[in-house]
Amino acid sequence: MSELRFPSPFDIETPPGAEGWESLYSYSLPFSEDRREYEDSMFWFRDQIHWADVLTPFDSTFLQYALSSLGQYNSRHYIVPPALGVDYRILNGYAYLSPVPVADESTIPERVQHFTERAGFYYGNWDDLEHKWIDKARDCVARLEAIEFPALPDMVDMEVVTSARGKSHLYDLLHAYHELIDLALELWQYHFEFLNLGYAAYLDYFMFTKTVFPDIPDLSIAKMVAGIEVDLFRPDQELRKLARLAVEKGLGDALCEGSVDEALAKVRDMPGGDEWLAAYEAAKYPWFNYSNGSGFYHTDAVWAERLDIPFSFMRGYIRKLQAGEEIEQPTEAVIAERDRITAEYMDLLDGDDRTNFEQKLGLARTVFHYVENHNFYVEHWGHSVFWRKMRELSNVFVKEGFWSDVDDIFYLRREEIPDALWDMAGNWATGVEPRGPHYWPAEIQRRKQILDACRAWTPPPALGEPPEVISEPFTVMLWGITSDSVQKWLGGMADTDGLSGFAASPGVVEGVARVLASAEQVGEIQDGEILVAPLTAPSWAPVFRRIAGTVTDSGGMMSHAAIVCREYGLPAVTGTAYATQMIQTGQRIRVDGDNGTVTILD
Repeated sequence: MSELRFPSPFDIETPPGAEGWESLYSYSLPFSEDRREYEDSMFWFRDQIHWADVLTPFDSTFLQYALSSLGQYNSRHYIVPPALGVDYRILNGYAYLSPVPVADESTIPERVQHFTERAGFYYGNWDDLEHKWIDKARDCVARLEAIEFPALPDMVDMEVVTSARGKSHLYDLLHAYHELIDLALELWQYHFEFLNLGYAAYLDYFMFTKTVFPDIPDLSIAKMVAGIEVDLFRPDQELRKLARLAVEKGLGDALCEGSVDEALAKVRDMPGGDEWLAAYEAAKYPWFNYSNGSGFYHTDAVWAERLDIPFSFMRGYIRKLQAGEEIEQPTEAVIAERDRITAEYMDLLDGDDRTNFEQKLGLARTVFHYVENHNFYVEHWGHSVFWRKMRELSNVFVKEGFWSDVDDIFYLRREEIPDALWDMAGNWATGVEPRGPHYWPAEIQRRKQILDACRAWTPPPALGEPPEVISEPFTVMLWGITSDSVQKWLGGMADTDGLSGFAASPGVVEGVARVLASAEQVGEIQDGEILVAPLTAPSWAPVFRRIAGTVTDSGGMMSHAAIVCREYGLPAVTGTAYATQMIQTGQRIRVDGDNGTVTILD
């Protein structure tokens, strides 16, 4: 291991203009002197898959909810043998994570016994428990959708009096906010009920396969569990169905012209328009509750609120169909390749090794689709509703003059909002002027300026002492943090002709690069280009029928980009670290998804 190390979090200076950024977050989130010995001894990496941008005070809520839920299932519920949780901190507005291993290796055999018993219950009843999980998740989202935030009236309706309800708007607003926050946490508790087990089963299969086939490529192991059918792909499937129906009914040209409202109005008066519009309305709920980002930021656009996004994808499908091109996923080819590879390796085994391989692969296939499936219910549908409800609450504050922009509420910490509610509703109750309209506008502006200063800073990819070996499986498979990637970060961008990363999806392709810095640029992608991005989001799925390959800065073999590219039959290299910095839009590049390399040809 190199003698180089990443900077200590305690040596990082505050960017000019960002002084006081620590006060924007819960006291436990920044690095702190009282925990210096521990924090300086750990390896922290910047999570660009989920939290690539600066976090507003409120958006840090899901950083806490997600990683605390992950940790409790690892360390307290299933007793995962080698790993506890993933610790988390914020530095100058950016999220950093640190895997927490089991410190005393002598306890691992006992942990194995507990894990076998506890996880075994779920593995043995997976299908039944997963069906119940979907019911729980849908119920939680339904309760989120039912929450209302009443405006403060000059006088309550007479019905409130005659019904002897005994509660008024002061109670209703506070109760609704606490219910909203509690349901968001409940949803994240469900999120990790199965996810850690899904990864654990896959990793058990992965490690066993590496044992019996020491030279097998990681990609071949991944391809043997490809061909999955998950709800996360359903929004894209709905767009393709709508495109097919539009072409069949002769509505394609009308739907491809003008704004969304203009196209819908035109189709409404055409033969077959009613049938198409009925299918369109049926597809919107719940499948348009789909974020164009990770879902962790209130700024992520949602299809249901930005209909131009799904319409642009659907129009692309319509034009392809009109040109006689295919728009479906190559599922049959992916499954055929999966079965071919499986049979070849299976034939090399016999006895207990063959039996164990069959069992572990079977379990991996059973549980693996949850790794993607849960994403729609939590990060997309659930979060879309949550952000929508927060804006409904903010509108009450806007009406009372606390701030002017509905998104200003996200510059308050989660625990500050009840105080603001008490100020607003408590003074409404007594008939006097609240302090909020005088306090919050200037304070929110101060916080915005601090975060703007944080965005101008370039955060290092990691902090602290690099470990000699990174073996924590989730860190490697999901985030793509390996000993090799750490060395690349330490050495910087030495090779200007190419990059290396994970061989995430097979195939070799050459083409023109399209470098995207954010989801807002997805519409710029042209047919046949190679997508180069920090990461990809599930709602980008429609562009995978247009592009020739994918390269990402972040992510391992089990990242979303890797999984989706395998399902769409596209070459992909993930976890390159510097692709978006080294490659420019318009350059020709070669993506070798078999060997995990990217070559800049221009």
